[in-house]
Amino acid sequence: MKVRRLLVIGMLLLGAGCIDQPDPGRSDRSAATDRTPWFRVLTAESGFDFVHSLGPKRRYWLPESVTGGVALIDYDGDGDLDIYCVQAGGILAGDRSEAPTNQLYRNDGGLHFTDVTESAAVGDQGYGMGASCCDIDRDGDIDLFVSNVGKDVLYINAGDGTFEDGTAISGLGNDGFCASAAFGDLDGDQFPELFVSRYISWSPDKELKCGSGIGEDYCSPNNYQAPAHDLLYRNNRDGTFTDISAECGIRSVYGNGLGVVLADLDHDGLRDVYIANDGSPNQMWRNLGHLQFEDVAVLLGCAVNLNGSAEAGMGVQAADVDEDGDLDLFMTHIRNESNTWYRNDAGIFSDVTILTGLSAVSRDMTGFGMGYQDFDHDGVLDLFVANGRVLRLRDTTGTDDPYAELDQLFRGEGGGRFREISSPNVMANASKYTGRGCAFGDLDNDGDSDIVVINNNGPAQILVNQSSKLGASVTLTLHDLDGITALGAQLEIHCEDRVLHRHVARSYSYCSSNDARIHVGLAAAAQIDRVIVKWLDGSQSEHGPYLAGSFPSIRQTR
Repeated sequence: MKVRRLLVIGMLLLGAGCIDQPDPGRSDRSAATDRTPWFRVLTAESGFDFVHSLGPKRRYWLPESVTGGVALIDYDGDGDLDIYCVQAGGILAGDRSEAPTNQLYRNDGGLHFTDVTESAAVGDQGYGMGASCCDIDRDGDIDLFVSNVGKDVLYINAGDGTFEDGTAISGLGNDGFCASAAFGDLDGDQFPELFVSRYISWSPDKELKCGSGIGEDYCSPNNYQAPAHDLLYRNNRDGTFTDISAECGIRSVYGNGLGVVLADLDHDGLRDVYIANDGSPNQMWRNLGHLQFEDVAVLLGCAVNLNGSAEAGMGVQAADVDEDGDLDLFMTHIRNESNTWYRNDAGIFSDVTILTGLSAVSRDMTGFGMGYQDFDHDGVLDLFVANGRVLRLRDTTGTDDPYAELDQLFRGEGGGRFREISSPNVMANASKYTGRGCAFGDLDNDGDSDIVVINNNGPAQILVNQSSKLGASVTLTLHDLDGITALGAQLEIHCEDRVLHRHVARSYSYCSSNDARIHVGLAAAAQIDRVIVKWLDGSQSEHGPYLAGSFPSIRQTR
């Protein structure tokens, strides 16, 4: 086995030419961005004061270790992103009325927020995991799905600043241990289906006692020997959904599902589903058409890592990191496993994390939420990872939380390679928390990407982007024929001699929903020259040019 591993690594190193080498000139130009903090933490005076709570004390029940999600949602249609934070409360049995609620913060502009949970009627008191946003009924406003340990909830946007609880009517009130969720049109009828990852088959009476030399601790999901099948709901186009998990094929495989993304991973024009499983092989559900799916993760090389081992997958994103026109996969893992990058080469995946510079620096961390964004506008994707342990260690320097870790920021150097930014230059006076979900979007509409991080049993943080920019940006919004956000649309963006590939997505990271706008850093360029859009129905159109600093909207035409 050792000889085989050395041979595989040697082949990867010989194949390093398949990834463009870093541009030394870009590294020189970007050095200035490392000297000052890239982000500042917005204070509670902004009105954003959410604190995630596990209740009066830890029970060391498994759901406590993985809860914490967030959604960026323009619920009132005023053009800026509001924030929906998912709460736990520590109450898994008994009277739910004692639990704190999820909270919705209205964005008033100028980085000021107002808690409108009560007036908007979205204060669910279930044991929350994550949230996903989508216009499920195509009426022009954004609806909200909350995944819980216990009954899930669907809030239908009434269009007047309030929501109605549509759970019972919709058929989406599953009573299991759900984690991440993603909406997307999987059958070509324009109405979005809903895919929900499920963690394990769990209930309080099945809880186990685990510990270490330090004391009581959380169990591994594999201790329970109760993997769950995920859920796929067909949108019936009348406000209701039907669970088709059995007939579509996904009940044929079980796992410990956490992260989920929808993306066309094999270039056949259909959106596939990828699941990051915790301690069991990942699944890639190839869309066969007509809402039929087949797990091809083993066949295509993205089920297990380079060594053939299943890892503890949490957050996941599909993005064209190496700029070759197809979507690669990146996911976060537990301490002593590196975060993993599966490079996509024409639909075949390889674990080439060792070539990226991300392997060694992630082994001492436990990553959950993550996202690729061009934070400094140099035209190359950077990477942010929210970290937080699930197992206690003796080292708790700087915090009373034994699970707290510093988050990490990696600057993209081109060619699929990254370099870690030192902690003081990520944010001033950075504090350790137990990071879980994080969402990405331009909260102040100033043309760069900000971050909202939910910290397990701690204060949430808004990280305002203040990085030294190496160029301007263009922010693209994509709408289909009916003016609805065109989830799944693929973009080929031409900017001088570079061609970037992006796709419209809300659901990635961990238990979170993100800004659906496409943010493009221009480096030294003055404009995007042209954008070729491949719409979900297979048609294509060309648009542009778009000047630096603009916020154009692209709408599909017949």
